[in-house]
Amino acid sequence: MSKNQKPYRKRSIRIWVNKQEQKFLKDLRNGYIEGSDEHESLLHEEINRVGIGYDSIKRYWYKSQQFSIEAIPTHKSISDIRKDIIAEMDEYSPVYPKITRKKKSDGHLFVIDIADLHINKYASAKLTGAEYNSEIAVERAIKGTEALLEKVKGFDIEKILFIVGNDVLNTDSIFKTTTSGTPQDTDVHWWEAFLIARRCYVKCIETCLQYANVDVIHCPSNHDLMSGCFLADSLQSWFRKNKNVKFDVSPKYRKYYQYFDNMLEFEHGDKGKMDTVPLIMAQEEPSMWANTKFRYAYLHHLHHQIKHQFKSGKDFVGVNVTYLRSPSNADLWHAEKQFKSQVAVEGFVHSKHDGRIAHITHYFK
Repeated sequence: MSKNQKPYRKRSIRIWVNKQEQKFLKDLRNGYIEGSDEHESLLHEEINRVGIGYDSIKRYWYKSQQFSIEAIPTHKSISDIRKDIIAEMDEYSPVYPKITRKKKSDGHLFVIDIADLHINKYASAKLTGAEYNSEIAVERAIKGTEALLEKVKGFDIEKILFIVGNDVLNTDSIFKTTTSGTPQDTDVHWWEAFLIARRCYVKCIETCLQYANVDVIHCPSNHDLMSGCFLADSLQSWFRKNKNVKFDVSPKYRKYYQYFDNMLEFEHGDKGKMDTVPLIMAQEEPSMWANTKFRYAYLHHLHHQIKHQFKSGKDFVGVNVTYLRSPSNADLWHAEKQFKSQVAVEGFVHSKHDGRIAHITHYFK
């Protein structure tokens, strides 16, 4: 090698890419791939065609003419989210000591049904004649529950059936609307209303537990079909370590409950016809119908009390359908439409073998 000759250096081989490929690589580094929505849609079409469940897919390959890209979807199913919530609540869910109660030979069932509480409804007294907001709603639910339990002390109560749902929340979306999209007057943010409602009903159930074991039934409704179901599930998770509380929080619209000779049916009351309630009860629960003598349907939605009696024979009570009063005042729309009624919470005492023997009401001024 001469003095003027430079030493040989090994050079790395550089692969040239065109502008389209450069843009793709840049987008890939930034976490964005053009047309990803289209790819997601194609994935759904394919798995629906071959019958593969979407929630079971952990990763998939998108193949083009130039690249094969491995992607991990970030979607979570409702069951996955529920597991995450329960895992998080493990650290906060209180441990309730089991209450051992004496068996009662002549005990009674007390039904506490706070109908149409509408937490997050706003009404101004200047416009509607009566003030209403989330704070008032919570106060009426808690004080109403305490008042009903005080008034029923003359009866030997062995079990309390506590009804949740029935428009406990006034809205069901981030846009201040009901499930179907009807705008509402509200006083707090949707997530704040949810937390307020949970604290309220935890307090009500804990109050009931001081008197008797509690069975909780959830009634889905038209104002909060989704958030009401989530609230009920959250309550079940909260009390899951309590041996004195049982829950039926399924999304089923009509719920049934048997207490000895009593058949009880609960629904919100915004679907179907009231005249067909007895026939639906007999068709959906024929065994319960055959094994009971006294049958009652508790409906809500209308905010005022109505009682209908359907007789099935001379010596039988048949079916009694009762619409319940609400503790919530009318908002502006209902006030202008003259849809105003007495505000109250109601409870019902059922004897094991004599049917409903008392109707307890607590009014609010």
